[in-house]
Amino acid sequence: MRTSKLAALAAALLLPLAGCSSLDYGDAQATETVTIDFSTGDLLNLAAGMVDSLTASPALSQYEHPSKGNDLRVVMVMGGVENRTTEHIDTKGITDEMRVRMLESGRFRIVSAEQGQGAIADQVRFQQGTGKVDPATAKAFGSQVGADMVIYGTLRSIEKERGRSLASAGVKTDLLDYQFVLTAADITTGEEIWAKSQYIRKREKTGLFGR
Repeated sequence: MRTSKLAALAAALLLPLAGCSSLDYGDAQATETVTIDFSTGDLLNLAAGMVDSLTASPALSQYEHPSKGNDLRVVMVMGGVENRTTEHIDTKGITDEMRVRMLESGRFRIVSAEQGQGAIADQVRFQQGTGKVDPATAKAFGSQVGADMVIYGTLRSIEKERGRSLASAGVKTDLLDYQFVLTAADITTGEEIWAKSQYIRKREKTGLFGR
């Protein structure tokens, strides 16, 4: 009888907690410990490493010639990053983060890519064709600055698994390697003037009763 009462009391105490949830904010750059999958921290680390390498590259000096006048910034356009992993990763998030960091460095001018060009084209047509904009200030096609270089790359992954065994005490180990390769090519000559690869290795151990 006493056991039944204790069980009922425990159930009553736990019932309010069953419908509760909690929310907190964490550091987006902190190491991901929930899953082995690609994380915001991975994105930020890859973007930062690439921008630091590109900014420090001596190859950029050839684009800082006197004919540019006082503005010696290198004109870049961001191409795409091909996702060759088994995950659904929005690789544009990596190039967006790079673009922000490159602009903040003050070393680059960034020409709008596909998404921006669509918005620009819509606005030029609006200014030219609706009669709502002063012709003296209306913008026209054909005046955009040409990029010196285009950046493009590939994100790959290699997955390995070590299954449960007596030797591992029933623990399963998953290894996940990412390779991120980025290239900057001269648009005039087609020459690849800068390239860098970065690697991330992640390990996840799952106990006997885990997934």
